[in-house]
Amino acid sequence: MKNKVIRTIVLFVSICTFGQQTATQKIAELFATELEKEPIKSAFLHVYSKSKGIDVRLAESTVNSEHAITINNPFYTASITKMLTATAVGMLKDEKKVNFEDKIAQFLPKSLIEKLHVLDGKDYSKDITIAHLLQHRSGLPDYFTDKTVDGSPNIINQLLMDTDESWSPEEMIRFSKEKMKPHFVPGDGYQYTDTEYVLLALLVEKVSGLSLDEFFKQHIFQPLGMESSYINLKSLSLKNERPMAKFYVGDTEVSSIKSLSADWGGGGLVSTTQDLITFLEAYNTNKLVKKNTRHTMQQWVYETVGMEYGYGIRKVSFKTLFDDDTNLEVMGHTGSTASFLWYCPQLDTYITGTLNQLEASKSTLNLVYAILKILENQQ
Repeated sequence: MKNKVIRTIVLFVSICTFGQQTATQKIAELFATELEKEPIKSAFLHVYSKSKGIDVRLAESTVNSEHAITINNPFYTASITKMLTATAVGMLKDEKKVNFEDKIAQFLPKSLIEKLHVLDGKDYSKDITIAHLLQHRSGLPDYFTDKTVDGSPNIINQLLMDTDESWSPEEMIRFSKEKMKPHFVPGDGYQYTDTEYVLLALLVEKVSGLSLDEFFKQHIFQPLGMESSYINLKSLSLKNERPMAKFYVGDTEVSSIKSLSADWGGGGLVSTTQDLITFLEAYNTNKLVKKNTRHTMQQWVYETVGMEYGYGIRKVSFKTLFDDDTNLEVMGHTGSTASFLWYCPQLDTYITGTLNQLEASKSTLNLVYAILKILENQQ
């Protein structure tokens, strides 16, 4: 067991019944168990349900630090960002500035589109639609994790090789075109890739006339009062001056490196648990995009066992995922830093947080499901 150098726990709970108190205690115990695991160094957890009167907020650090974290510290959300980028596209669609089936070549520069998708000698670059990008159906390679054709390091490996490297969106797209091959003809499959969300972010900028961070600020953060959210290395929060919680790859702290600029429209959001819940509540109640648009964005395609993907949003069926007798599902997103943002419609409950550890990213759904089962059993 780790020696706890610092143990900072912030817990706010609305307790209406003894049953809820018991649930809160069990959730806190689960959270504490996660902190005992190597190599977790800090974690955040927020469980909220207005209808059930539940608001559990936990934050803890196990490393020596001048500034102990609290639940109000922002953290790196990684691919949760995709939900906001997709929502931005949905908002432009509601303004009749784009349609999901529009070809991206209508909006993006020729130099960017040229030879973007060449497969078996045929160029499909002009066939790619906005919907293809949103739902990972374009067939484009992932500049982060796919293998390069010449065996050179992909970008996720380059992040730690040159931590001072500053990547532009155009450089990331050029890297994928020159170093990687597409997977399939647009629309003929599913392949999760950050390349698509760089293109979508560039499309948002082109159509709106605003930088991505400024679009988020004007159309999402300010209207919703998300005062602690911003794009890493691009902007600052509206109000929160607390530092971003550190996150790690093993024992290596990577939250401060400049090369994270390679994580942008698909992963650059920094936020707090409260801001993330505020966002997803607004999304679910049609305050950001119209109801019909949201329903279109939740037309699912098969991703993997127990998981389906819409437009920047994922649905998980725990019955299929864990082969368990349950009807519980969640909708939302996760990130490679073990960040998560989920809504369970069956229990009207939001769960968000992070373990701030790349090596723990696959374990968060187990934690979320365990929390949901506690709440379900308390009904």
